[in-house]
Amino acid sequence: MFSINPFNFRHSVIVLCFVVGGLGFQLQAKSSPTFASSQAVVRVEHWQKRQVDIQRFLSESKDLSAVKLLFVGDSITDFWLFDQNPWVSGQKFGRRIWDETFAKPGSENYAFNIGISGDRLEHVLFRILPKAQGGLGQLDSPQLNPEFIFVMLGINNSWAAEQPVADSIYEGVLANLRALHARKPNARIVLQSLLPTNEVAKNKDVVTAVNQRLKALVLQPEFLKFTVYLDLYPLFTDSKGVQISSYFTDGLHPNDEGYKIWRDRLL
Repeated sequence: MFSINPFNFRHSVIVLCFVVGGLGFQLQAKSSPTFASSQAVVRVEHWQKRQVDIQRFLSESKDLSAVKLLFVGDSITDFWLFDQNPWVSGQKFGRRIWDETFAKPGSENYAFNIGISGDRLEHVLFRILPKAQGGLGQLDSPQLNPEFIFVMLGINNSWAAEQPVADSIYEGVLANLRALHARKPNARIVLQSLLPTNEVAKNKDVVTAVNQRLKALVLQPEFLKFTVYLDLYPLFTDSKGVQISSYFTDGLHPNDEGYKIWRDRLL
């Protein structure tokens, strides 16, 4: 017979437990998925990233003179450049349509998009004003001479709004049009209507009221020679004037089908 040293036996069991336990931990660690939520990432707001991207394009582009179209606006313009909605799974924006139509250097529709989500009228005005006047100077480069500037601005000023709301939005659009023409006097400006929202009262009291004034604005002598009005509103409403929800992701921003309809109207 042989005898077992109690101390050695306990020691062996403890070591074996550690080994097996460690192996189990390693197997579990290797098989566990890696979530973004478990990795440290500094927070960068989308508008900050967009400003950096716009500046990078302006500073690194080899030929800004190739830009034929300039898109100016807020999130509705910005989201031409998104494919998947980064905030809501399963929704698509306009990237595919943009790439098909506006993304090819050398083409007659090659475009530069300076829309930034969340921007109000005063924020866009700050970005396009020259650095010499205290702005960001995003249009300062003399090489950037688009043939057309597509403008859709104002809906963000309908929240936390100045009163009267329609007057505030109209005056903001007016200031931006004057600033755009001062920076790029040879460009034709296409002033686009505001799109319908899913709020019936807002459409009636703000959106259609502003659109009527913008339509009249382009006929004023100051703008008549270089500005046209493009009414997109009817394309996104039914026979009763209600927003067609299937063209939108959230009642405000178009989905990929909405951007396709918009693109087709522009062309």
